[in-house]
Amino acid sequence: MQASRWRVWLSKPFVFFSLIMVLKILLARLVVFDGASMWLQLATGIPSVWVLFCLIEWLVPRRKMAAYLTVDVVVTSIYFAVIMYYKYFGVIVTYHALQQVNQVTEVKGSVFSLLHPYFLFIYTDIVVLLLLYASRRFRSWTKTLARRESGALVSVVFAVSLIGSVATVWTHSDSINELKQAENMGILNYEAYAVIASSTQEIEDPSKVTEETIAELKGVREPEVPLYWGAAEGKNVIVLQLEAFQNFLIDRTIDGKEITPVMNKLAKDNFYFPHFYQQVGQGNTSDAEFVVNTSFYIPQYGAAAQEYGGLELPSMPRKLAEHGYNTATFHTNDVQFWNRKELYKGLGFGRYYDAEFFGDEDLVFFGSSDEVLYKKTADELLKMSQTGKPFYAQVISMSSHHPFNIPDRKIRFELPERYRDTLVGDYIQAQNYTDYALGQFIDRLKENGLWDDTVLVVYGDHLGLPIYSLTDHEKNLMEEIYGYEYGFSEMMNIPLIVAASGVTEPQVLPQVGGQADLFPTIANLLGVSLKGHIHFGQDLLNQTDNLLPQRYYLPSGSFVNGKGIFVPGLNYEDGVGYPFDGGRSEEFDASKEEYDRALELLRLSNSYVSHLPKHE
Repeated sequence: MQASRWRVWLSKPFVFFSLIMVLKILLARLVVFDGASMWLQLATGIPSVWVLFCLIEWLVPRRKMAAYLTVDVVVTSIYFAVIMYYKYFGVIVTYHALQQVNQVTEVKGSVFSLLHPYFLFIYTDIVVLLLLYASRRFRSWTKTLARRESGALVSVVFAVSLIGSVATVWTHSDSINELKQAENMGILNYEAYAVIASSTQEIEDPSKVTEETIAELKGVREPEVPLYWGAAEGKNVIVLQLEAFQNFLIDRTIDGKEITPVMNKLAKDNFYFPHFYQQVGQGNTSDAEFVVNTSFYIPQYGAAAQEYGGLELPSMPRKLAEHGYNTATFHTNDVQFWNRKELYKGLGFGRYYDAEFFGDEDLVFFGSSDEVLYKKTADELLKMSQTGKPFYAQVISMSSHHPFNIPDRKIRFELPERYRDTLVGDYIQAQNYTDYALGQFIDRLKENGLWDDTVLVVYGDHLGLPIYSLTDHEKNLMEEIYGYEYGFSEMMNIPLIVAASGVTEPQVLPQVGGQADLFPTIANLLGVSLKGHIHFGQDLLNQTDNLLPQRYYLPSGSFVNGKGIFVPGLNYEDGVGYPFDGGRSEEFDASKEEYDRALELLRLSNSYVSHLPKHE
């Protein structure tokens, strides 16, 4: 009798699908909120599901099973997207990422590399139910479910669930950390909150965005006589962006073998900034292009190329063009990828070179290899120099793209056994090839006579080895490389090298910098004044203190200061500091004032950029 009663209850779609959702909530917790309370995840996750189920009971009683299955597919796909996105970015994906759906086919290798087989178990029930639907007997049975449950009971469950969901969102909406918000609100509640929050976001008055305000927030004090002012005046500028290149590669050996000998020599002979940090978000490489060329911060939601690409952006290409420079950008992928065609118009580049120019020769991932990039780019730069005008060129390296499994013909670094068949090992081999190709580029610039009259700025665009994607073995390999635990301070750290014949010298510059600082630093070297030009970076050759707001790869409210990286908890008070170079957390100091200033800088950047006019 008791067993029969249980069968009756389990045959109710409301109960059956609720139990399925419990399992899926717990799987998401295991991957994304490991260590969080299981009961908290269920208490916040189930009510939001029940709101949807109650609507089915009211609105679709006759096709109840089909409606439940549809909701199951939608909710499961949300959980699956959250899991997959977290494994790379370490953040909770929201509806804004739908703008990037058309990019997925381009980076399918990266997507599949993040896909652990057990993640697919989240779809098991859906596959089984769809197979059962092929059975006439099963379809006939589902028709017997076409009856309304008690209206009073459904109404009570709906009201309690809705009130609980709203209360959960309301209680935690003032938290600055998106990951903590999702953990405490529940994933579905957080997704709904993200829609409301972005639609009601207030933009500050752009008149408040002044050079003086930014300088005060940043703590910038301009010197009377800037160091290196105009030291490279009239020289060509090549800004070289290396795909997924992290700073630990510099001067690093694996069992006595140098990983990046070319970059090592470049760093030893010129200005090298070991405490340089990425400032990108959802748009990754294209975000780096935006930040470097504008000295603005990325948008709160979405990729900069898509959110800001249609605007007429005050930028380095525009500023240098005003001083007689030809400007161009070189990238072996299709210019439509990440909306770059519009972004390049917005940035004011005189010309772009993409897959149409480079062709399909020697393909690596989704474009011609770095060797082809550098050969054809160097030849084109020589032609540009023959016009009698200096040039500014941004060059985008791409062969070391995630998941780093470059073709065997490109592998030049023999890995020790412990590194084989790991993401870390593949990464090292890919970056060793990147370094080799870079050496060819430098040699070609020297051969064609451009080297001595060029400022070469080399930096990484973003991290390559997210903590969230690494296995325990891979984390151990990173600890072996560093000599201490691989954390946020190491993950976000990219190199910066500035080389200019007759200007730079062997020097390690310890000050903290970020990608927004490249524009003002280059302008100083060229003797180009940015007076009256709004920018959020600072000249790294004349400033020692810095404050770098972060977002996306780290929660909002995170920032880099002179000692490390600060990541808030629910707010500043329960935040955690991650010191540079393996230091102890108790040695880290991050003030509430820095936290507030970092958030204000982000708000001012959003305000200023969002009010810019559209380009033609």
